[in-house]
Amino acid sequence: MNRRSFLYAAAIAGTQNLVSRSSSAELTQNTPSRKTSESAERIERATSAALAMQRRDWEQGIFAQALLQSGQRERLIQLTKAAMMQQVPDGRMAVVVNGGPTDPAMGGAAYAQAVAWTGDAAVHEAVERMLDWILNKAPRNAEGILYHTFEAPQMWSDGINGAPPFLAAMGHYDEALRQIEGYRKLLFNPEKKLMAHIWDDGKHQFSDPAFWGGGNGWTAAGLARVIRSLPAERKSDRNHLVAFARGVIDGCLLYQRSDGLFHNVIDQPDTFVETNLAQMLAFTIYQGMSDGWIPITYRAFADKMRTAARSKMDAYGFVQGACSAPDFDRPGISTEAQAFCILMEAAGQAFE
Repeated sequence: MNRRSFLYAAAIAGTQNLVSRSSSAELTQNTPSRKTSESAERIERATSAALAMQRRDWEQGIFAQALLQSGQRERLIQLTKAAMMQQVPDGRMAVVVNGGPTDPAMGGAAYAQAVAWTGDAAVHEAVERMLDWILNKAPRNAEGILYHTFEAPQMWSDGINGAPPFLAAMGHYDEALRQIEGYRKLLFNPEKKLMAHIWDDGKHQFSDPAFWGGGNGWTAAGLARVIRSLPAERKSDRNHLVAFARGVIDGCLLYQRSDGLFHNVIDQPDTFVETNLAQMLAFTIYQGMSDGWIPITYRAFADKMRTAARSKMDAYGFVQGACSAPDFDRPGISTEAQAFCILMEAAGQAFE
């Protein structure tokens, strides 16, 4: 099988596996029950608000993933074609400002599903070029672990939701697992069961040792996505990722507030109360319960987070109190919070 044929097959097989057990309705259309449910209404409101927002590469990507998992086929294809318009020569898609090496990959699995749905050769070529960038060209350390920025040789906890889910969805399981393990070794604190935010590989020290809520949420969600993509014969690898994901979830839950939310830096109660980590973890727990690797006893935690996050949606569909774009240093709104509202509601539909 040549490379082009492989990518078409991988896009279909990998991304369909990614969503085949989704708690949302069939991807081709919304079911009548979703049209009248509260979760469906919130998905539509959050989507409408997100479409109004200016987006960078990772924001376009995680929003695309949210559209995929909530069954919004036409909108996902439109978003993919828009991402193609901003593909830079090295292969990264949706680059409106020069961001990071792996941020664009957050939408890779969703963009690949657009290939499967449309059979569009131009879309296929765009996804292939981005995959080639991640596999062969993106900057990385001596062990082959991808850097998160061009400006410094750094690994961020955000990165587990960057390249690994895209690689796994495209059938590059070993590489996805290698990247995850590299990030885990550098950033995971086994005593806290939390991910530090930024490791500087050049200085061999943490640039940001804080346990940022958003970074731990990205980690948990990225692991859930890779777990869903792994084929049945990768049971040992799946179990390893499950143990890692369960550890991060449990580490976060130790610091959950009575209102269901978390502080922006998880173990620092003097930092502001933040909304999106609750959505990220609720999504992960709902998906993990659907996929059989999180016990149903965790539902109470997810439901509490979902209720808390729902209370933060304003009349225009924006999720307030999230770590705010573009600087992520204060409470406000962000495209990723809109995306995780959609992901949380789509995954939670199986438990209504």
